[in-house]
Amino acid sequence: MAFIDPTLTRDLGRRKKGNHAAGRPPVSPERRKALRRKFWRETGVAYLYLSPALLVLGVFSFWPVIKSLELSLFKWDMISPVKTFVGLKNYSDLLFKDEEFWLGIKNTLYYVLGTVPLGIVIALGLALLLNAKIRLRSFFRVSYFLPHVTSVVAISMVWRWIFHSDYGLMNYILGWFHIRSLPWLSEPALAMPAVIIMSIWRHLGYDVIIFLAGLQSIDKEYYEAAKVDGASGWQMFRYITWPLLSPTTFFITIISTIGAFKVFQEIYVLFNTGSGPLRSAYTIVFFIYDKAFRDWEMGYASAGAWLLFLLIFALTLIQFRVSRNRIHYS
Repeated sequence: MAFIDPTLTRDLGRRKKGNHAAGRPPVSPERRKALRRKFWRETGVAYLYLSPALLVLGVFSFWPVIKSLELSLFKWDMISPVKTFVGLKNYSDLLFKDEEFWLGIKNTLYYVLGTVPLGIVIALGLALLLNAKIRLRSFFRVSYFLPHVTSVVAISMVWRWIFHSDYGLMNYILGWFHIRSLPWLSEPALAMPAVIIMSIWRHLGYDVIIFLAGLQSIDKEYYEAAKVDGASGWQMFRYITWPLLSPTTFFITIISTIGAFKVFQEIYVLFNTGSGPLRSAYTIVFFIYDKAFRDWEMGYASAGAWLLFLLIFALTLIQFRVSRNRIHYS
């Protein structure tokens, strides 16, 4: 028969009976009221300090979101004081009748699939290089991050010159490899790849910095133990770096995907036509902008914005579900 420690059984019994049985004195009603008053007093002070920020968020973020949901059920041209209630007609027209809406969805998915995976791979490679002991490491880190904090309009204007078909830098570099000049901004097949190249370059610095933070949080003892066991550089990356970077990679994937679905400024400034030749860069946010501020269909545009939110929300939930068992936090 197995021996059972009597002290263990007594401790388990005390835990089941509560604090009083475990030797702790009961809390008196007066003490309980005092603790409750202290809790609400401290909570009130905390919300008092938070009230300016909450007021700004409520007026400029939460309230417009609520009003846009209400507006999506109406037909309104933003000029007439009368709004016509149409219910879910705006949503049904978008999903089943509007070809421009689906063109925006298709081009947006093209952009997302082109920027997010490739951007993560390039950022991870640069982060691994910048994490090593190289000369001018701080200079390169700052250089890669500068585009992220630079104005989108300024960057787009510079890239308009880079992609110029006659004297642009991109075609000049292609000439080194005896490749003919390409009409980057006037050819429908090249318009979206041009936007993808520019966007990856612009957001690269942010992803590199996040990856660097993840790399520096990995305990060096793992690598030392792997070297003792004779592991190669690729084996250390595969079995140590990559698994322990999974939370960082997951975060960058979520943030990059959400940001890619909202692309607008880069395309608007890069092309003279606004959405590229033959609407080859016509994204879902462009569709919402056109309906709201060109066609004056605010209810229709609000419905498009909420469908975009639902699409992003659904994809984010799918990413959480798929990556749930593949993320290693230690």
